[in-house]
Amino acid sequence: MSRDLRKYARDTNVRIAVGAVLLLLLVGLGLVDFIYGAGAALTGFLCLLGALLPIGLIVLILFGMDWFVKHANSDDERSD
Repeated sequence: MSRDLRKYARDTNVRIAVGAVLLLLLVGLGLVDFIYGAGAALTGFLCLLGALLPIGLIVLILFGMDWFVKHANSDDERSD
């Protein structure tokens, strides 16, 4: 059994990011709803979506660039 520590680190980072977003959405918006009401929670949700949109676009662009570079490098190796 081989240990792929890079895959483990990548999986761990993804789990931490997903957990942080879920914690922010569920606990944060839950507290806003509890203290200020449903209207404020909906407004907070819209603000969080607006804040996560540029972050999501940046992540999508970086993954696209990574995919492009990996496929461009594999094409170069095949031509040799």
